[in-house]
Amino acid sequence: MKSALSGVVIVLMLAACATTTSPTGRRQIVGGVSQQQLDQLGAQAFAETKAKQTLSRDGKQNAYVQCVVNALVAELPQQYRGVRWETALFVESEPNAFALPGGKVGVNTGIFSVAKNQDQLAAVLGHEIGHVISRHHEERLTRQQGTQVGLGILGALAGAAYGDTAASAVNQFGSIGAQGVILLPNSRTQESEADVVGQRLMAQAGFDPAQAVELWQNMMAAAGARPPQWLSTHPDPANRIRELQRDVPALQPVYRQARQAGRTPRCG
Repeated sequence: MKSALSGVVIVLMLAACATTTSPTGRRQIVGGVSQQQLDQLGAQAFAETKAKQTLSRDGKQNAYVQCVVNALVAELPQQYRGVRWETALFVESEPNAFALPGGKVGVNTGIFSVAKNQDQLAAVLGHEIGHVISRHHEERLTRQQGTQVGLGILGALAGAAYGDTAASAVNQFGSIGAQGVILLPNSRTQESEADVVGQRLMAQAGFDPAQAVELWQNMMAAAGARPPQWLSTHPDPANRIRELQRDVPALQPVYRQARQAGRTPRCG
């Protein structure tokens, strides 16, 4: 019984997954969902968010966000440039933004309290778009699928050996362990990678990469108290700022070259 179940889970996980390399050279496990499924999930999540949240009707702010998105998208690989990117501006005080597979970008009006200029807004949106082009959503869904299948097998084995109570305990506490040990650390890795990809993208689009440092300093000042890094899905802000500062010198020539080539966004 145990051997058969273990064999099934191994076959299922190997069949669903593939190894690829992220834009920073990191090894990724993907393939749990197709691009079509990802795009459908992104469109569904975006539609649900728009239905629940209040959309801003401020034409100037909407045009501002769209301008920055357009400048960034113009520098993406062809497979992402060919997507019709859609943006939505939500009337929400929390400074936040997101990007989803299928070319969906959402921005809270609260972001303007920390992103003081177009370059800082480009740092936010470059980071979020960086998640998409780094296939982070696909990676996390693939990992979650593997985690859930594994927990199901463990629960079945515990139930066969010790009864339903043991199976329930494995599923309950196993989920907590997977969240803390597997999913969250991976998410922090993705966040750091999106910083690298987004800062590079903004420089290629003609936005000053040094402004990413200013943005996260503003975010850190606005955030106040926060949970410890090991319980968070985001890197420690101080570490994040140091890493962004580290990469500025190498990206300044990329920024200058973009400006010389005429990529000079004037979004606001």
